[in-house]
Amino acid sequence: MKTKQLNKLKTIWVNLCRFLLAGVFIFSGFVKAVDPLGFTYKIEDYLQAFGLLAWVPSFAPVVAAVALSTLEFVLGVLLFFGIRQKPTTTLILLFMLVMTPLTLYLAITDPVTDCGCFGDAWILTNWETFGKNVLLLIAALSVFIWKDCIIRFVSEKSEWLISLYTIVFTVILSLYCLNRLPILDFRPYKIGNNIWEEMNIPEGAEKSVIETVFVLEKDGKTEEFTLDNYPDSTWTFKETKTKILKKGYEPAIKDFSMLSLETGENIELEVLTDEGYNFLLVAHRIEQADDSNIDLINEIYDYSIENGYGFYCLTSSPDIEIEQWKDKTGAEYPFCLVDDITLKTIIRSNPGLMLIKGGTILNKWDDSSLPNEYMLTAPLDKISLGEQKQQSDTHTIFIVLLWFIIPYFIVLTIDILLVKPMIRRRKAKLKEKEAANKLQS
Repeated sequence: MKTKQLNKLKTIWVNLCRFLLAGVFIFSGFVKAVDPLGFTYKIEDYLQAFGLLAWVPSFAPVVAAVALSTLEFVLGVLLFFGIRQKPTTTLILLFMLVMTPLTLYLAITDPVTDCGCFGDAWILTNWETFGKNVLLLIAALSVFIWKDCIIRFVSEKSEWLISLYTIVFTVILSLYCLNRLPILDFRPYKIGNNIWEEMNIPEGAEKSVIETVFVLEKDGKTEEFTLDNYPDSTWTFKETKTKILKKGYEPAIKDFSMLSLETGENIELEVLTDEGYNFLLVAHRIEQADDSNIDLINEIYDYSIENGYGFYCLTSSPDIEIEQWKDKTGAEYPFCLVDDITLKTIIRSNPGLMLIKGGTILNKWDDSSLPNEYMLTAPLDKISLGEQKQQSDTHTIFIVLLWFIIPYFIVLTIDILLVKPMIRRRKAKLKEKEAANKLQS
């Protein structure tokens, strides 16, 4: 009796661990799949932190981003349905055995502040990530050791359909969002947000207390000092560090600035408070930007000049690259220098186009879907293009879920109504044959 109760408790525990792991892996894989470029940038950050980026082919991070997001999502789905138990539980355990010590190292050394495990949908600190991975490692060990306690939802005859569709679904979703813009935008520069408002700190909000630390060297000895105990000139300056003594309110956007190449002045206040329309062409590295639609970009610039709208190209590239772009494309629009990471956050396209009014983001376009002359038929205030694009994350998630759930529902229905009864009939006939053979013998 006691053994039976223990087995029941073990089954409950293993399946709770199974659903926890499945949920985390599905969510993690999905949010990476809808923003593959964002995950690519995070992989590049890690490679840069470890000094490996120069040794890796340029295409490798994006291939790794699609492959890893697909692997996570597929493992989560397979574990949820309880199919292919041995390879699934083995791969998940290996995954956690690698990630748990790695995130401990990241938490201690802090080479990258945001782990990126859930993309921009849910940002965790490195220590929070390590704690999460310890919990998942315990769950992964449990499902690996007692995999026989995992309850199946579909038969072995139907599991290949689940596996195949999950792979196809994730790869197509990743490639679509790679060639277009993410279907879900978790960043502060999403359509409908006001950049200026996202930059401001509300009145009365508690501010962070920051201390600047100076690293100096003397006689081969390195020490840290503050302004209160700064030493004499016999010490050699090495670097400065910033320590957050007390974390206060942090605005969602804290690093947006536009330095005009023409005047050398910051013009973000002027642009973000302008009640007229402004087109912002975003090319984080203009020497790497796709120039296949440059004629269309020049036409949009001409349209903005004709109607009195602002048009600025935001880039982090040096002057020489900007001049080469002008010579190659005939660009006459003004350029502004903006931080590279900020530009990658604004739009996942190089180049990409953003329309703002009064600091509010009205629309975004990737390079392949820029507005053309058939759309720009009148001033923006007289056409739908000048209105804020209506989109709903709830509606998008609902559509994705339909594409995700309906095929699984069909497979489950076929499995329950046709496949499982067929398997039971075959087993019954096999038993009848065995019984008949015993009687004859």
